[in-house]
Amino acid sequence: MTTKLRLSLLAISCGLALFVASASPSNASTIEGWWGGNWACNIDGRPARMKWIPIEGGSGLYWKGSFSDNGSRWVPLTNARKGNQGGLYFNHADGNKWYLAKPAGNKASGWTTWNGQRYSLSCWH
Repeated sequence: MTTKLRLSLLAISCGLALFVASASPSNASTIEGWWGGNWACNIDGRPARMKWIPIEGGSGLYWKGSFSDNGSRWVPLTNARKGNQGGLYFNHADGNKWYLAKPAGNKASGWTTWNGQRYSLSCWH
């Protein structure tokens, strides 16, 4: 084959490969975390609810959390981050730090803080 023909075939092959790659659906970003979904909770003896949903933002997917204590209005939970042992650290709307250990079965136990004191928190699916 001539050099021109080889270059033309190469250009066509590259163009076809780019077309196929752009025409096929791209893989969506994924987000990991056992805490996703709706949870029933107990916060220091009171019933509560918690939910975490994946949200797509400018830098990819992130977790958006919210919490309702004993039927009160839903407030944001922020800054979700996985601990070294697989638990979840996050912040309540008031800025206090909370923690849930990785679940055993369908129940996760941990703590909340309020005015520097820790209080029990347990949640289950």
